Amino acid sequence: MPVRLTALILCFLLVFSVGAHAAEPERRPVNIKWVDFTIPASAMSRAMDYDIKTYGEEMHLDWIAILAILGTRYGGDWSRYKAREMDKVVSRLKEGETPEEILKGYQNYDYYYTAYHTVLGNFLGVHQREVPNKEKPDQVVLREQYGLKAYSPIAAGYSFSHFRDFGTARNYGYRRPHFGNDLCGSVGTPIIAVEGGIIEELGWNQYGGWRVGIRSFDRLRYYYYAHLRKDHPWPEHLEKGMPVQAGDVIGYMGMTGYSTKENVNGMKIPHLHFGMQLVFDESKKDAPTQLWIDVYDIVELLNRNRATVVRSEQSKDYTRKYRLYDVHFPYGD
Repeated sequence: MPVRLTALILCFLLVFSVGAHAAEPERRPVNIKWVDFTIPASAMSRAMDYDIKTYGEEMHLDWIAILAILGTRYGGDWSRYKAREMDKVVSRLKEGETPEEILKGYQNYDYYYTAYHTVLGNFLGVHQREVPNKEKPDQVVLREQYGLKAYSPIAAGYSFSHFRDFGTARNYGYRRPHFGNDLCGSVGTPIIAVEGGIIEELGWNQYGGWRVGIRSFDRLRYYYYAHLRKDHPWPEHLEKGMPVQAGDVIGYMGMTGYSTKENVNGMKIPHLHFGMQLVFDESKKDAPTQLWIDVYDIVELLNRNRATVVRSEQSKDYTRKYRLYDVHFPYGD
């Protein structure tokens, strides 16, 4: 797409989004050292639907606020979650009550709002995406919408399985907890950037094998994609320091890792190790006190938005079929 048209699209989205979002209440600074992220996918999906359905209305519900109210009530223990309790919170918000009024007698709402917003804050928003033209199937049209703009890490049309494995023991090199979620599938499955950002890591690590590390543009989230394919772990054009957009192909599932020697299949089962690190303090990004969260339910949630990919016969690499234009993406096409 020509640069001028892309700039016009991004400019329009910026103006539109600024005018459409009500100002959020000012929050007190919160010093966060740990986030126990256990929100079920069903709760995130329900809250997101409330947000999307009320977009453009006088009372636009903030899904993060809904989740933070319940998180405060539960003290972070989401095993207590009941859908009807969310519905009651929504009814009170629609009647004009504030979170503080709903949570009278409770504390730590600011903590939960900040924590949940740091994880999920850029998943939902105004964007334009290409969709098939119903009248001309070989063409696409740009459709403006408000909704989920983060993608599943697994491309559409490729099956995978996973289970709750965050915190389980790993023994290669030294005993340590597993800070991620293993998505098992087939070698060569295209891996998708969940969110846009800058490639901070691209290369070999004896634990993760061939891996890609992407920092979100607001620098609050670091996405880790590991155990990529032997010999051809990612598309040839990828380079450290380059920006990627949510939905881009950034690698291929493999079995590499658990070896001090590069390009070795040290894993027994093909899978993607997918992880998310929260970075509240830049000085602790690579410290022993790194803050990783359980992404199992996030993976479940993101099944709502999976990127369709196509294969180039020339390069043999996969690319996304339909582009997304995000106001928060600070680069041209």
